[in-house]
Amino acid sequence: METVASILRGQDLGMLVIVGSIIVAVAVLGGYALPGGHLAVLFQPYEFMIIIGAAIGAFVISNTKTILAGAGKGVGRTLKGPRHGRDDYVELLSLLYQIFKLARSKGNLALEAHIEKPEESDIFAQYPAVQGDHHAMLFICDYLRLLTMGSDNPHELENLMDQDMETHHEEEHAIVSALTTVSDGLPALGIVAAVLGVIHTMGSISEPPEVLGHLIGAALVGTFLGILVSYGFVGPLATALGNIVTADSRFYACIKAGILAHIGGHPPAIAVEFARKTLSTDVRPSFYELEEAFENLPTAAAA
Repeated sequence: METVASILRGQDLGMLVIVGSIIVAVAVLGGYALPGGHLAVLFQPYEFMIIIGAAIGAFVISNTKTILAGAGKGVGRTLKGPRHGRDDYVELLSLLYQIFKLARSKGNLALEAHIEKPEESDIFAQYPAVQGDHHAMLFICDYLRLLTMGSDNPHELENLMDQDMETHHEEEHAIVSALTTVSDGLPALGIVAAVLGVIHTMGSISEPPEVLGHLIGAALVGTFLGILVSYGFVGPLATALGNIVTADSRFYACIKAGILAHIGGHPPAIAVEFARKTLSTDVRPSFYELEEAFENLPTAAAA
C-alpha cells in the first residue's frame, strides 16, 4: 500500500512508466488472445526489424551527437522520475536560507569562500542532494558570484537567469522532440513493413490459401506493430520525459526566485518564502516544515 501511495503522490513517477507499459501490453495482447486470437501469429521478427531498425536509422540521421547521447539518459530518467522530491526542496530552501542569512549578517563578500570552492564549503556539505546536482550548483554559484562582484541589479540578473534557464530547457526538450518525431514516424514505417509483406505475398500467389493467409497476416502485423509501438510506448515515453524535464526545471525557478528576493532586500525568511511559492503542491514543503528545518540548522552555520 505504501508503494502505491508513493506513486500516487508523485514520489516515484518512474514506476508509472513501467506500470503503464504493462497495462498497454496486457490490454492489447489480452484483448486479442481472449477471443481466440493466436499470439504466435504476432511474433514477426522481420517486420519488427524493419520498423525498429528504420526508426533507429532515421533517429540517427536527424539528430546531433549530443541528442543521440542524451536520448539513452532521457529514457533512463523516465524510469527514475524527477531528480528532486519534497525532501530535496527542503534541503534547497534551507541552503538558501543559510546563504542569505550569512550574506545579510556579514555582507555578500562573505559568500566568496563558499561559492569559489563549493566542494569544500561547510555550508554546501550539509546538503548532499543539492551539492550532488552539478548543474544546480553551477547555477547557484554563478549568480551568487555575480552578486559578490557587484552586479546587484535585479532586472538584469532576472533576464540573464531567464536566458540561462531557457537555454538549458531547450537543450533537454530537444531530446523530447526527437523522441516525439520517432513516435510520429513509426506508424508510417509500419505501413512500409506491411507493403513489403504484401510484395512478398504476391510473389507466393500460387501457394495454397492457408500459406497465403499466413503471409497476409504477417504483413498486417507490420501496421499493427508500428501503431502500437508509436502510440502505446514511444509517444507516452516522450510525454513522460517532457513532464520530468518540466518538473526538474522548478528547481532552478526556485533558486532564481530566492536570489532575486534576496537582491531585492528581503530578509532571509521572506526571500525563501518567495522561492517556496514557485513550487508545485506535490513537492512544496509547508511554511511550518521549513520553520522547523530552520530551527534545526547548525548554530554556527545559521549565524
